[in-house]
Amino acid sequence: MTQPGPPLRIGILGAARIAPAALVRPAAASPDAVVAAVAAREPGRGRAFARKHGIARVFDSYAALIAAPDIDAVYNPLPNGLHGRWTKEALAAGKHVLCEKPFTANAAEAREIAALAATSDRVVMEAFHYRYHPMTRRAEEIIASGELGELVRVDTAMCFPLPRFSDIRYDYTLAGGALMDAGCYAVHMARVFGGENPDVVAATAKLRGQDIDRAMSAELRFPSGHTGRLRCSMWSSDVLRIGARVVGERGELRLLNPVAPQLPRRLSVRSERGSRTEQVSRRSTYAYQLDAFVAAVRHGEPVLTAPDDAVATMTVIDAIYAAAGLPLRQPA
Repeated sequence: MTQPGPPLRIGILGAARIAPAALVRPAAASPDAVVAAVAAREPGRGRAFARKHGIARVFDSYAALIAAPDIDAVYNPLPNGLHGRWTKEALAAGKHVLCEKPFTANAAEAREIAALAATSDRVVMEAFHYRYHPMTRRAEEIIASGELGELVRVDTAMCFPLPRFSDIRYDYTLAGGALMDAGCYAVHMARVFGGENPDVVAATAKLRGQDIDRAMSAELRFPSGHTGRLRCSMWSSDVLRIGARVVGERGELRLLNPVAPQLPRRLSVRSERGSRTEQVSRRSTYAYQLDAFVAAVRHGEPVLTAPDDAVATMTVIDAIYAAAGLPLRQPA
């Protein structure tokens, strides 16, 4: 936990559906941060969002919020294709940035922002909230301990139903697609639990219209020799499948819903030591993420999901699209 001091004043770009769970409620429960403002393209929507969530100020444009001298940091939950543009604008204005995943539309854009962040003294964090929860840390400990033996295979999945096909997540012009939305989790988990950045061996997409994947699967190979598979979908026969499975020569680790471990609250291990289930914290991933963001801004604590990490994730995503014969996503 951070030390007492003035709360970090955060402004939200857009009245996004994810914002209440991802930031507004965790900030309301924290003495270290406050959601001080929101900006929306439709002022009426911004005002309604502010009234509902007790936010003091509403800006009529993203640029106006970013320019406000009394805003310390910006939360960027805009559509995927706008993440890069407004993260760059926020950095140029001297703001710290918590940017929703995927970090950018593609790896080239991620590298551009990583270069800008490297020359700045601002914190830039990609909002892979699960990465900051004790369940993820515990899984890494078990893998590193050698209990599972040498890794053999890492399988990850992020599948959920989104039959509302008018949703922006199906819009190619906004860098949409199942791999971008659901799949960025599966890619990131494969990298984290696999311990390395994998090569893409093959990928298969199921389409919803031209160039938009409603589902994607990919076979992976890691530099150390272990393999992996990821699955993701917003509409497929895998209606709901969220988890990770790490197989070693001497055991297996399973994580049930690692992106929201406060719900099932367990990971299971089977090894030469026997089988067991471990319970984890009920506290939300988003609360841990906010703690980490504030600690990085106020005290220089390390960021686990920094821009360089985002570059690695976007590089795998680009490779999967290429292997599936689909074009890379582009900034809006």
